[in-house]
Formats: sequence, C-alpha cells, structure tokens
Amino acid sequence: MTGLRYVYAVCRPFGTPLQSQLSGVAGDPPRALNHHGLVAVVSHVPERDFAEEPLRAHLEDLDWLTETARAHQGVIDALTTVTTPLPLRLGTVFRDDSGVRTMIEAREEDFRRTLERLEGRVEWGVKVYAESEPQETPRPAQKAASGRDYLRQRRMQTRSHEEMWQKAESFSNRLHEELSAFAEDSRLHPPQNPALSKATGRNVLNAAYLVPRAHSEEFVEMVDRTKGEMPGMRVELTGPWAAYSFAGEAT
Repeated sequence: MTGLRYVYAVCRPFGTPLQSQLSGVAGDPPRALNHHGLVAVVSHVPERDFAEEPLRAHLEDLDWLTETARAHQGVIDALTTVTTPLPLRLGTVFRDDSGVRTMIEAREEDFRRTLERLEGRVEWGVKVYAESEPQETPRPAQKAASGRDYLRQRRMQTRSHEEMWQKAESFSNRLHEELSAFAEDSRLHPPQNPALSKATGRNVLNAAYLVPRAHSEEFVEMVDRTKGEMPGMRVELTGPWAAYSFAGEAT
C-alpha cells in the first residue's frame, strides 16, 4: 500500500501480535518496522490528509483531531498490553520507511535509554477536584443593618472562601507527596481548563505517576483509600497508560 508513514511509537521487539481487528489512523492497521533492534509501529496514511500543509489544517479541525487522536490512542493502548511503548507525538509522519529508519538511527541512543527506564512501568493519572465552592453573591444573604455589618459579612465570606482553598491545597499536596513517595517518578501538569475538560469542580491537582506494573494494584488501593476522605474533594484515577509524561518526547 502506498502513502506516508504515520508513526505511533518506538519499542523493543515483541512476540505477541496485536489484535487482528485493530484499526489505526486513517483506518490502516498498524504494522512493525524493525530497524537496529528497535521497532517503530507505523501505518500507511494518505498524503492528501497527512502531508505538511493539509495536516496543519486538519489539526485545527476539532472533529478530525478527535477521531485521529482516538485511533492513535487505541494503537498505543494495544501496544501497552504486549510491551512497553515509547509513544511519539500525535501526527508524527515520514515520507516512507527509509525516513522512519533514519529517525530511529538519529535518536537510537535516546530511545534505548528511555525504553530501559520505562521497561515494565506504566503511567497512572490522578486528579483532585474541589467540588464545593462558596457562592459569591452581590449582597449577603441577610440584609445588613449597617455599613459596618455589611463589611463584616463580606469579610466572613472571603475568609470562608480562603479556608476552603487552603484545605484543598493542603489535601492535594499531601496526596501528591504520598503517591510520589510510592511511585518511581511523578509529574505535575497544569490544572485542567473546565471549559475544555467539561469536568465539574475546580481542578487543584493534575499529576502523573510512573509505577512498576507489578505494583499497580497497591498504587490503585492507595488512591482509592483517599476517595471520600475529605468532604468537597473528588479524587479521580485514570490508567494504566503508556508513560507519555515520562517519555521525554520532544519532536
């Protein structure tokens, strides 16, 4: 089949085949391209959509981007069940197999070093949301008898608001410290934008943890024990994922 080469990940050779019905980006099943003892997992994609100019335009199309990202992630998830993949950035495309091999050779040392560090490990995501937030109103609930009473009520509202965020920050910091001490590595990401994530509440912790696959059950139990620990705090756990946050992918 002709077309450009879309690269999902680089990994070590693996003997277990991927699911036979697995469909990749643009509907083309992924295949393994072996080179220098490493494997690039690739699909053929049409030039009309994935050449430099059309790809740049497509990346501004939310529907197209969502569909492509879902297919990309599906291949990464399938790889994670059979090996330790080093995911590449969404939209990593080369002209042909020769271009992919050249990329592997140029980054071979980094790939091998990173794969060694990530071998047998997965990424878990933990988010904490503050679900209850004091409601700001133009006027206090009870009519103030005087200007002094009004100012006193406003101060009380402000103090309540500050105390709530202090508790949320303290809870999140303590949880992050405990999970980081258990995990081999951790990353703090910027809080999610609620307009984009559609999640309720304010995101006060957005972190990733690198955990040996063999210790994942214990990690999950640690997170589960914190759920419901503090009223108004919602703890969400996602994973296991390929170690995107720890791959050091820059191109």
